[in-house]
Amino acid sequence: MDGQHSEKSQSDTTADRTSSAMSQNPRAAQRQAGTRGNPEGDAPCPASHRISSPISRSMKDLSCMKVPQDPAHRDKQAHPTTILLCKSRSSQAALMPKEHKMFMEEAYNAAICFKMLRDLNGSDPLHLKYIIKKIKGMAYRAPNLVLETIHDYLVDNPEISSRHKFRLFHVLEAVIEASNSLEEAWQKSFMQLALENMTKSTELEEVYQDAASDVLLAICRHSWRVVAQHLETEVLTGVFPHRSLLYVMGILTSNEAIFNEGEKACWEEQLAQLAVKSVQFLNTDMWSKELLSALTKPDRTHQEQPPEKAFLFIYYGLILQAEDNSTTVRTHLRKLLDTSHQWPKQREGIALTIGLAAARHLDHVWAVLEQFGRSTPIKWSLHSFCLKNAEDLQWKWASSTILLSYGQMAVRAKAHILPWVDNILSRMVFYFHYSSWDETLKQSFLSAVLMLVGAVSRNEGAHSYEFSQVSELLDCLMVLMEKEPRDTLCTPTRQQTIHIISNLCKLRPPLDLEKKSQLLSTCLHSVLALPLLDVLEKHTCLFLEPPNIQTLYNKTSSALDQLLQSFIMQSPTTDELHLLLSHLYPWLASEKAQERQRAVDRSTALLRFLSHSHSLDPKEDFRRIGQLVGMLGILCQDPDRAIQQSSVEGLGHLYQLLISQTARAAPMVNAQAPKQLSPASVDGAPVWSSGDQKTAPPTPPEMTFPKDHIFQLDSSQVIKEVMKHLTKAELTDLIWTAIEGLGSASPFRVQAAADMLLTTIREHGAKLETVANLGRAIHLQLCSVCIPQAKEKALHAITLLAQNHTPELVATFLDFSVPLDSHAFCLWRALGAEQPVSRQVLAVLLAWLQERALPPGPRDSGPQPKDKPCPRSLAAMNMLHELQFAREFKKAVQEAFPQLLLALLAQLHYTLELHLPQEPHLPQEPLLPQEPHLPREPHLPQEPHLLQEPHLPQEPHLPQEPHLPQEPHLPREPHLPQEPHLPQEPHLPQEPHLPQEPRSAPEPQPGHEAPEAMPSPHSTSLEALKSLLSTTGHWQDFAHLELQGGWKLFSTIDTYPQGVSLLARAMVQNHCKQIKAVTSQLLPNLQSKEARERKVAILILTEFLYSPTLLEVLPRQAALIVLARSLRDPSPEVRVLSLQGLGNILFHPEKESLLRRQLPPFLDGFFQNNEQVVVQVMGTVSDVLHRLGAHSAAAQSLGVAINARSFFDDERDGIRAAAMALFGDLVATMAGKEISSLRTQVHQSMVPLFLHLKDHCPGVVTQAKFTLYRCAVLLRWRLRHTLFCTLAWERGLSARHFLWTCLMTHSQEEFGIHLAQALSYLHSRHRHIKTWAALFIGRVPDGEQRRHKPAVLHF
Repeated sequence: MDGQHSEKSQSDTTADRTSSAMSQNPRAAQRQAGTRGNPEGDAPCPASHRISSPISRSMKDLSCMKVPQDPAHRDKQAHPTTILLCKSRSSQAALMPKEHKMFMEEAYNAAICFKMLRDLNGSDPLHLKYIIKKIKGMAYRAPNLVLETIHDYLVDNPEISSRHKFRLFHVLEAVIEASNSLEEAWQKSFMQLALENMTKSTELEEVYQDAASDVLLAICRHSWRVVAQHLETEVLTGVFPHRSLLYVMGILTSNEAIFNEGEKACWEEQLAQLAVKSVQFLNTDMWSKELLSALTKPDRTHQEQPPEKAFLFIYYGLILQAEDNSTTVRTHLRKLLDTSHQWPKQREGIALTIGLAAARHLDHVWAVLEQFGRSTPIKWSLHSFCLKNAEDLQWKWASSTILLSYGQMAVRAKAHILPWVDNILSRMVFYFHYSSWDETLKQSFLSAVLMLVGAVSRNEGAHSYEFSQVSELLDCLMVLMEKEPRDTLCTPTRQQTIHIISNLCKLRPPLDLEKKSQLLSTCLHSVLALPLLDVLEKHTCLFLEPPNIQTLYNKTSSALDQLLQSFIMQSPTTDELHLLLSHLYPWLASEKAQERQRAVDRSTALLRFLSHSHSLDPKEDFRRIGQLVGMLGILCQDPDRAIQQSSVEGLGHLYQLLISQTARAAPMVNAQAPKQLSPASVDGAPVWSSGDQKTAPPTPPEMTFPKDHIFQLDSSQVIKEVMKHLTKAELTDLIWTAIEGLGSASPFRVQAAADMLLTTIREHGAKLETVANLGRAIHLQLCSVCIPQAKEKALHAITLLAQNHTPELVATFLDFSVPLDSHAFCLWRALGAEQPVSRQVLAVLLAWLQERALPPGPRDSGPQPKDKPCPRSLAAMNMLHELQFAREFKKAVQEAFPQLLLALLAQLHYTLELHLPQEPHLPQEPLLPQEPHLPREPHLPQEPHLLQEPHLPQEPHLPQEPHLPQEPHLPREPHLPQEPHLPQEPHLPQEPHLPQEPRSAPEPQPGHEAPEAMPSPHSTSLEALKSLLSTTGHWQDFAHLELQGGWKLFSTIDTYPQGVSLLARAMVQNHCKQIKAVTSQLLPNLQSKEARERKVAILILTEFLYSPTLLEVLPRQAALIVLARSLRDPSPEVRVLSLQGLGNILFHPEKESLLRRQLPPFLDGFFQNNEQVVVQVMGTVSDVLHRLGAHSAAAQSLGVAINARSFFDDERDGIRAAAMALFGDLVATMAGKEISSLRTQVHQSMVPLFLHLKDHCPGVVTQAKFTLYRCAVLLRWRLRHTLFCTLAWERGLSARHFLWTCLMTHSQEEFGIHLAQALSYLHSRHRHIKTWAALFIGRVPDGEQRRHKPAVLHF
């Protein structure tokens, strides 16, 4: 714009004016353009000389140019703002020589500058701002022109106002600073100008002097030595220097930008020499008084100290430092300390002076501070909290000055301070504890400690000292951190404190573990527990100058990172890393998102530092990081996106750290030179300092990954990659972390922990150790898991873990399975979710079942110690019972039926040997005398024996939904249909599975479950045997014992053999498919060390001899050998049973005819008068029929049936029961034989048996039920399973209707016989039987009633 104005103005001037302007030099042109005779030098140029120069008025700040305006100047009219230099419009200018054109342009610019300098006298701030801006712009293009113009203007106008000259000084300062160089003539001229005006008194006072001083400072940028020489001359005159001189020297001392590189040290050296030369003035009273007066003069603002006063403190300190007389030094320091300590800058200045003096007089400075600390004012300030008057304020913060003085002493004394460190620290700690605590003292304390710690840290000899007071100082710092407000962050106190701690930790002696732990806890809590940044900002909304919370927090967090890094650098071991991380773990698991984010950021920063710096000792095994992987892995699923990203990044750096440690350790194994221990860059600098990552030892082939490869994967893949480099112990720690996370109150942590647990076990479950403790911990946490998906994954983890650790898990689960709660049962089901594992679980349980303690008392040979039952053995018994009802173990239980049967029978015998208290039994019917009379035997225990694990085929089985097991108590009555007309209606299943009492293990519920009363071991064993038969499809065998009350035989050691024989006989009579498998299993048991196992085996074998299936496994000759060998058994019971087995008809065919010939005489014995004799004879016939079998007894079956039926209605209870039992044994013996005559007898016995279900004798009722069931089996009734359940447990109308329906449905052809039999029972003397007969007749169909109408009417 100026150029355009120049062209326009030149075109408007006349030729004569142009030639006139050209005839003069620039300075003369300027004078002509100016005014003459104006006392102020501000008269305008003539109008003919003006040139239009429009001025834009900006709104920029002009605060630096504003000066007080007096009324006279305020009332003056503004001068015209334009000046004209006319130029001919003709083409004469184009004909001028080139130098004339340049001269004209220079003259024009000088005139413009002259005009603008004159306009600086205006009062419009906006206009002044614009003018100054234009002058500065012109100075950057032509600084010499502007300098010359300013010089000439000042020379030609000596009487200009102070305000005008003040503004000219500012412009001159800017022009000099804008100049690349300053000619010597200009330097001398403007230096003289500045020196003359620096000390000049005007109405502007110090502002005017400072403006002149700034000109001198601008000259210093070009030639500071010349200025310094003039300053030194002025200062050494013997008169106390003017404040402007001190101002310039203060700016020179504080502003390094004035000097070029290396020149600042020269200035400091010259300043020190000046102080040496000024020592003489200390003994001059006037000079000293003026010095002290200047130091104590109140500042314009107490927040900022003027440069001259700041320099004066430095100057005074340097003079005292140079003083040789210690008395003089002490005197001056004490006078200085006796001044006011009210204002912060004053305290800092006093401390600086004392610190500079201490550089040479450390002992004397210490003594002065000690003396001052014991003075009365200081004591009052320490112990008095009530200020009586304003004068006391000067002493209130005197202790703050002392603290700052100690810090400055440390900074200035440098290497000499090391022996004094402990003394200084002790005094700092003293003032910390005993001063009146406030923000001022806190900041002074921190500043002093920062100076001290910085000085010590910079001293290379600090490592040869041990500082005993460091621990005390750390305690103070922790107290300071704890006193910081928990919900605000307004000052850098936390940042400074943490920075101090970081440096103190580098000193000797090293911190002990407890102190280090306290420091970490305090610092982490002070920073990580802060509220959200938005909340922190709200606390500063009322501040006049609120701090930048984000910046302040970032710096504080950075200081915390440096603290952690400092700890690990001091002790680069994995134990130290574990210590640091262990203090971060609680914050990583915090319920507050901001605390988790801060903790994970700190962890990631630490791992990043270790990954890049290679600080850890490569000799160290990188261990104990499993918990860190677990914590970060869980946080990878945090709802907060920032936490997710930071966690993944942390895992990436951890992965790189693992790779780096492995790579650095590898060369050490094969190293031939020790220099391989520390990788360095090409120039020898450490990798961390140079940033060169290519000089690290080569990574092994199996670990070669790009540096950024890990950061390109998702979180799950990163976790898997990190897991590959963890040891067994670390993997175990990782799993422990995941298990602990299952108990968290945060749903995302529970879900993430379950995922982590499942992933770890799926990938590395085979090589884990201490699996038992892991299983126990999962059980403890499972009760608190309320998220179904998480619980399912935790159980699936157990399933995977069981693939390789079944024995350990089984043993562990047994410990908390008595009593069994729903959560433990879920674990057992998960344990057997896969079919091969379920088989192994049963095998392990069988092995534990046989880990029995010895029963009390001597039994076999020699005395045996008394002991209690093995807890795990009894728990295994309980679990074998419970798992029979679990769907996951159904197939395994069926396959292991032989082993389980023999083991449970042996366990029953063992529990009887223990003589443990038993539960009261429900009253049952008395046993009938028709049971097989086998020899009774004492119970003789043997040593425990472990069954071998069964080798069963494996097939995969996926986990299924939880299945409700059934109760291990006596079976209840099944629910039967109400409608009796349709036999297909019953709600019981038709497949051959015995419905037990509906057991329902309670659904898993969170929280504690009230334990139920535990059944006795014997009761549990018996229930396990019952459930084994019912759940594996052997319900017919169960029915035989249930309907006869055979389970009662297992209640005593004396009747136990009868119970085992009765069970084995039921298996033979029901043609059990497991006879061959059981036989194969019992043969090795005959050689067992335990007498009870041999006893069970021989009892079963003697009954199995009546089964043709036995010969497929054990031929006749082999059976003889086995029995003969058992004759030499140590147990007399086994020898007797073996002898009975050798008497089987299988080995003596001639006995068949003998027994058949004995049957007719036995049948004649039925008609004896003695009831006991008849009962015994009938029992003997039953035994003979059993021994003969179906083929041999067929010829006699009809006679036996007729004779037995004839006693169904005998008046004697025992004979009725014995007859029914004999009839049932006959039917069972002849089962499978198509003998029509016998079927007729069976049909004719159905109604009597049915009606005798209401017999008054319980024994008769029992035998009627069992015989009725046997007859139904022979007649091949449908719903036999339901029939058994009804006979065994059902009562009332529903049972009666079902039985009548079955009878009428399956015996339609014989209904007339049934009706006639029922009519005959209408005359019975037993009221219940008569009633049942009548009710039966009432349900007869109408057609049949009409056919037998006379008989019905007669009734």
